[in-house]
Amino acid sequence: MTKKLEVCLSPALLGLYDVKDYVVVIIDIFRATSSICYGIDNGAEAIIPVAEVEECLAYKEFNPDYLLAAERNGEVVEGFDFGNSPFSYTTEKVSGKTVVLTTTNGTQALHLSRAAKKVAIGSFLNLTPLCNWLKSLNEDILLVCAGWKNNFNLEDTLFAGAVAEQLKDFDYKMDDPAIAANDLFQLGKNDIAQYLKKTSHSERLKKLGIEADIAFCLQTDITTAIPVLTDEKLVRLR
Repeated sequence: MTKKLEVCLSPALLGLYDVKDYVVVIIDIFRATSSICYGIDNGAEAIIPVAEVEECLAYKEFNPDYLLAAERNGEVVEGFDFGNSPFSYTTEKVSGKTVVLTTTNGTQALHLSRAAKKVAIGSFLNLTPLCNWLKSLNEDILLVCAGWKNNFNLEDTLFAGAVAEQLKDFDYKMDDPAIAANDLFQLGKNDIAQYLKKTSHSERLKKLGIEADIAFCLQTDITTAIPVLTDEKLVRLR
């Protein structure tokens, strides 16, 4: 039976989809989902995504050993252990630890998708392992682009197109946003870093002096972990 592969270009459009009918992949390339994939691959016991900064703080009251990560507008929120730079999620920092994370875009999109059959995290870092897993499920798939403050962005959509590229020959029916995302990937695939230099988000990160984060997040298949949401926590798929 033909399965659906659809792309939600912004969390603001999620109301158009009945997420409980899909396996959902959350995409926030710069930088939340890249950092989550890296952290889980580096042995983090769990990453708990929350929508608000206040929720982060509440976890610490009852679990003093938890690490708190909060980012707003690309910067670490004052008083927190770190933000969502992938360089904060090294083995030395997160192995065996639980991290509570809130970000401007990615955790918001995840929060809105919790009713899905399953929620997974996607990034260039785990692109091929993620796609191989998705192919094995025989389920309708919805790729949710976190965007920037509910608006469309290039990097998340281009990644959705990279997923579509690996799945399109496996009996999936793509909707128009998935087709458009795949067309975008065709434009940029020969030099993704160069293509995405024009994005508004990369410009924001450059102004913060964190170009290294951008380069890191565009590496392909350097991790094998697929983070999935289980009991409100992101853990490694077993």
